[in-house]
Amino acid sequence: MTAGKKNPFKGRQSTAEIILWAVRWYLQFPISYRDLERMFADRGIQVDHTTLFRRIQAYAPELDKRVRPHLRMTNGSWRVDETYIRVKGKWVYLYRAVDATGQTIDFLLSPKRDAAAARRFFRKALGQPHTVNPRTITVDKNAAYPIAAKAMKRAGEFWRFAKLRQVKFLNNIVEQDHRRIKRLVRPGLGFKSFTTASRTISGYEVMAMIRKGQVVSAPANDMGAQNDLIAALFSAAA
Repeated sequence: MTAGKKNPFKGRQSTAEIILWAVRWYLQFPISYRDLERMFADRGIQVDHTTLFRRIQAYAPELDKRVRPHLRMTNGSWRVDETYIRVKGKWVYLYRAVDATGQTIDFLLSPKRDAAAARRFFRKALGQPHTVNPRTITVDKNAAYPIAAKAMKRAGEFWRFAKLRQVKFLNNIVEQDHRRIKRLVRPGLGFKSFTTASRTISGYEVMAMIRKGQVVSAPANDMGAQNDLIAALFSAAA
C-alpha cells in the first residue's frame, strides 16, 4: 500500500511508531487524553495531553482518507439512522449507515436533522469506493428521509427502483452499532467545536471499520494485522 509522497511525520518530535500507537489506542478504546498521557508515562515517554489531542486531530482524518480505497465492498441493503453527539453543550446529529451484514457504509456529522442533511449524507455515502447504489434503504420514521430519497431518485442519483422502508425494528443493526461510537465519545464529556468532533469521529469510525474486518489484509480481531495495516498506510515501521 502506498501512502503518498508527503511524509506525514515530518517535523514531529516523536517517532512514527509512537504517534501511530497513540492514534490506534485513542480511537479504538474509551479513554481520555489524560488517560493516554498516563499510559505513555508508564512506558517512560513524556507527552502532554494537549499534544496528544493535536496529534489525534491531525491523524484521525488522515487515517480515514488513506483507508477508504482498501475497504471491502458493502452490499446494497442500507440501514440508515442518526444519533446525537454533544458539541459545545448542544446536540448535533451523526448520520450513520451500515449494510445488512453490519459493515459500515459511511457517516456524516451534521448540525441539522432535515432533508438537506439526509441528502448530503446519502451523496457522501454514494461517493465512496466501497459502496454501491442501494436496492433498499431502511430508515426510521423521520420524515426527512423520504423527501431526500425522492429528490435523489428524480435527479438520477439513486436507482429509480430503490425501495425506502420506514421499519424501525429492521434498523436494530445500525442502532446497536451506534453504541460503539457512544462508548468512545463518553470519556471526552463532549466536544469543544464542530471541527474537533468531526475529525475525532472520523477516526472512531474508520478504526471501527478496521476492527470489523472491512480491510481484506486485516481480519477482524487480528490486532497485529490491523497494526501492520495502519503502519503500511503511513509507510511507517509497525
